[in-house]
Amino acid sequence: MKSNNNPKAMVVERYTITDRIAHTVHAIAMIVLIITGLKIYAGWEFMSFHTARTLHMIAVPFLLAVNWILIPYNIFSEGHGLMGKISHFTDHYIFGPKDAVRLGGIIKNFFRKGRYPAYSIYDEEKGHYETKLHPVMKVLIVLEGTALFLITVSGIVLYKLDWSLFGLPIAQWIISISGMIAPTFGMTPVGFLRLLHLLMTYWFIFELVVHVGILGFDPHVWKYYKAIFWSGKEDFSDPYYSEYVEKYSRFDAKKEHKQVNANKEHGHQKH
Repeated sequence: MKSNNNPKAMVVERYTITDRIAHTVHAIAMIVLIITGLKIYAGWEFMSFHTARTLHMIAVPFLLAVNWILIPYNIFSEGHGLMGKISHFTDHYIFGPKDAVRLGGIIKNFFRKGRYPAYSIYDEEKGHYETKLHPVMKVLIVLEGTALFLITVSGIVLYKLDWSLFGLPIAQWIISISGMIAPTFGMTPVGFLRLLHLLMTYWFIFELVVHVGILGFDPHVWKYYKAIFWSGKEDFSDPYYSEYVEKYSRFDAKKEHKQVNANKEHGHQKH
């Protein structure tokens, strides 16, 4: 990371207020759903079944609204024009070749070979992040989206076997599709959906452990928790896992050009 004489210039907005709201609501709703869901399944006695089911059903719309409305809005409100928005989405949330290189560097660092690569990179010239997520998080995002879809689909049937939307028999359609898969495992369609719902719950628990317990175990990443839950800011004077690419000014270009010419003249003098 280059030096900067103005430390304030190196403090940038990492998360908007809507980003922070989305993440906080997502976290609370997910924790409530995991606890109440396991209570309903296992029959724990710390709360009544009625209370657990009520809290579960209250948390569901919050989780879905955040993930299927607010988060997509936050993502695609960045960037200019259609291609700019697509570029922002792929650079920030899709695991690509550069992320593979960073992940390779992270693995090497684990075995004490090389420096831990920066994964939060801000370009001052462009005025936005080039990337801000850990490579592993980009993989988890895709898996979480898939798990969220599956747990929602299976949850519809567990909520009400004949649930419909605008007269469309959604639950029955889900049961019919499940009926094509369930016999392979010697299960009924509803039994298969119940197992799928439970497995996706375990997945979210695993993801929570990886996200908070492992990736967040390093004290140097705690600055990102402060940013996502409170300040929204990232201070690039802290060099851990971050890089601030400074603006390449005309003065820098002239200085570099003069240096190149001086080197050439020095070379000619030698000859």
